[in-house]
Amino acid sequence: MASLIGEKLFEINGQGPPPTKDFFQLVITRTEVTWTSWTISLRRESKGAPPKQLKTTHCGFLQDKPFQNDVGSVFGQRILEYTLSLCRGDYDYLERLPDDIALRILSFLPLEDTALVAQVSHRFRQLCNSETFWEQTVRNRCADFNSEMEGLANAMGWRRTYFTFFHKTLSLCDLTWPHSASTEVLWPIISLLSHRLLS
Repeated sequence: MASLIGEKLFEINGQGPPPTKDFFQLVITRTEVTWTSWTISLRRESKGAPPKQLKTTHCGFLQDKPFQNDVGSVFGQRILEYTLSLCRGDYDYLERLPDDIALRILSFLPLEDTALVAQVSHRFRQLCNSETFWEQTVRNRCADFNSEMEGLANAMGWRRTYFTFFHKTLSLCDLTWPHSASTEVLWPIISLLSHRLLS
């Protein structure tokens, strides 16, 4: 699993909160946290000003409360908590799975359970709603699918094809990933499948 960890662990950028219009970037590598800021101002003295950059080790970031406050105020508490986790060495390996492996794992789950997996994170929600996922679903799970339907599926979309021709009992809304379901049962299954596929 260590091979899933690249040199760059995380990167985010965006504009700071009002009233300033400054632009910020946070980059976390295996060894450093880098904070870059660009001052956005109409004042003459600010034109052409180079960006300011602060670099520190993971340990340094964990001890630097003002730095943590800056990250939290610009990107929010969730990003700050994620940054702290990375600096502590708490990596989310499932989030780092390549898309093709994550989609392969999803192909082993009952289709109804992917509604729960989609709640795990924004990335898994995107995967479960992707055309690649629905193409995989139609090709591998729909016995009546044939090569003559492929052009139609490419034109109208694979998800729409599934719900139009192959799904008889549920409406489209029934697989839009309900917010109340629990992922506690599925998480160990996903982890086990990912270990098997990567070993």
